[in-house]
Amino acid sequence: MSEQKPAPVEINPKLLELLVCPLTKTTLEYDRERQELISRAAKLAYPIRDGIPIMLPDEARAIE
Repeated sequence: MSEQKPAPVEINPKLLELLVCPLTKTTLEYDRERQELISRAAKLAYPIRDGIPIMLPDEARAIE
């Protein structure tokens, strides 16, 4: 029996308009496939868990 990945959760566009990177205060990009909010300025990807953005730098993944 194979494990199935949960279906990607859609983020409310109005919420996305309000959220900014806590470090740089810049806008974020939504990566639906990876369930992350991307801050290009900080080079961080904030995870979305159970539909809730985790906006803590310590929880973010560094990106190139």
